Amino acid sequence: MVSVDKASVVRIEKNGKKFEILVDPDLGFKFRQGQPYGMEKLLAVNEVFRDSRSGDRASASELSDAFGTSDVMKAAELILKNGNMSLTSEQKRKMTGEKRKQIIEIIARNSINPQTNLPHTALRIETVMEQAKVKIDPFKKAEEQVEAILKELRVIIPIRFEKKEVAVKFPPVSAPKAIGSVKHFATIKRQDWLNDGSWAAVVELPAGLITEFFDLCNRLSHGEAQIKLLEKKE
Repeated sequence: MVSVDKASVVRIEKNGKKFEILVDPDLGFKFRQGQPYGMEKLLAVNEVFRDSRSGDRASASELSDAFGTSDVMKAAELILKNGNMSLTSEQKRKMTGEKRKQIIEIIARNSINPQTNLPHTALRIETVMEQAKVKIDPFKKAEEQVEAILKELRVIIPIRFEKKEVAVKFPPVSAPKAIGSVKHFATIKRQDWLNDGSWAAVVELPAGLITEFFDLCNRLSHGEAQIKLLEKKE
């Protein structure tokens, strides 16, 4: 159990009242990242406070009204999951870096240059984000930040989210193995088993993954798959 003087404060407001808990900063951070820990290991003090500095503890009735339970540990878990946690500088730097990587991956997977119809690489996206001095919110989901960041990137480069359709045909020898990989990679719009045992399909996937998908199909079929990028219908 971490000492009180080294604990991080997690705060939340419910029904117009403020509640606080004191947690191990490292374990609390890992818990919010998805690693399971029991609250008895996370808490510096097995209490929920109205004000942790003054030691003003929340009453059982206040906990019940705010969290639907008077159990301190259950209420503390809800606070840790949903409250605002103060992070160390290193934790915030790490969290921001991880969120930046997620955002770059989302944009690179889904975007193209509309002038060339070619995907933007992750390195290109990262470079332009640095040029645009994009700010990342470490506490906000990556998906929720993408649209605002795209607006900043469009000031510097032409970029658009787009999906593409690809027609693919695998010969009988590689078809059974290929189906699972293709389904994992793209959305199958149409498919059919042909009389000769070949498997043909039309799939949809993010434009930024086209090159990677072509490489995948060639690896799965040892270069024998027939692959064609379909033109977008106007």
